[in-house]
Formats: sequence, structure tokens, C-alpha cells
Amino acid sequence: MATLVYHVAVSLDHFISDPEMMDGKIDRSLFLFEGDHVPDFLADIQQYAAVLMGRKTYEFGFLFGAKPGEPGYKGIKHYIFSNSLEFESNDEVELIQGDAVAFIRDLKEREWGGELAGALLNEKLIDQLVLKVNPVFVGQGVPMFGSVQPRMALELSDLKRYSSGVLKTTYEIRYT
Repeated sequence: MATLVYHVAVSLDHFISDPEMMDGKIDRSLFLFEGDHVPDFLADIQQYAAVLMGRKTYEFGFLFGAKPGEPGYKGIKHYIFSNSLEFESNDEVELIQGDAVAFIRDLKEREWGGELAGALLNEKLIDQLVLKVNPVFVGQGVPMFGSVQPRMALELSDLKRYSSGVLKTTYEIRYT
């Protein structure tokens, strides 16, 4: 079965975006969009067979000029989960409406040996967490697992420190 990795930027207080992002704006002074961690992130992304995104994460790219139906990362299959977005699926970007958990369960078995992440965690579908921990506290915003408040054991498998202050931690999830 394929490994599902939740690879996400997060604040020290475990938010994946600041409160400004909830209004469709972004305060670039909080999360680090530049620095020595960025090339590693882009290289990591190229190792994945596909990218799974919820609507809000996908729409974040619109702030940087992306259009509906365009991939956020060139050369990687994108699955976008939304019941409200509307665009024509194509070879690079597939819009998935309906039961995301069932689709992802099938995807893990079939293809490659915020709320979406929480739903997947509840179903024990996420195998690994890769957190790009930004050296900021945002106080409020979008929680890493949406409304889900998980209890789980993690095993640290890698840690990298960048001069930008970002820490990249990789954890294997140990479901009980």
C-alpha cells in the first residue's frame, strides 16, 4: 500500500495559516516563503507520486496567480477535494467531489503501493507527518488537523534545522 505523507508548513502553535489567510489575505511577515528551506521543500515535493489538497489549500495558489484547473506543482498529479469548486479535470489536476476518505482509501490501495487531514487521520490513512515548523506563533488560524484533536504516538525519523529558523521534522505515525 502507498504511503500517505502530510507535508505541511505549520506555526509553533500548530496552525497551518494565520488568521489573515482565513479572509483570503496573507500576512507574509509570519510564515516564511523564502529561505534555505524552500529548495528542500520543492525537491521533496518532486518525490511524491501525487499531491492531495483541500479547497482552501488549492485556492491559496490563486493568490499567486494560479487558475482553477492548474497544478500548484508542475509534473505532479494533483487531486483537489471540494464540493464547491467547479473546473474541468485534466491530466494534471483532478477535481474530486463527494467522499474524500473513500477516494483516498481506494487511491492508496490502487495506484501507488486542514479538515481533509483531520478526516484522513481519523481513518488512520496518514502514515507520515513532515512538518515545516516556522519560528512563529500566530495565536489563531487554521489548525493543522482542522476540528479533529488527535491523540497519537509519533516516532521522529528525521530532523533538519535551517538558518531561516525553520525546522523540518519527519514523524512516523504509530496508530494504536
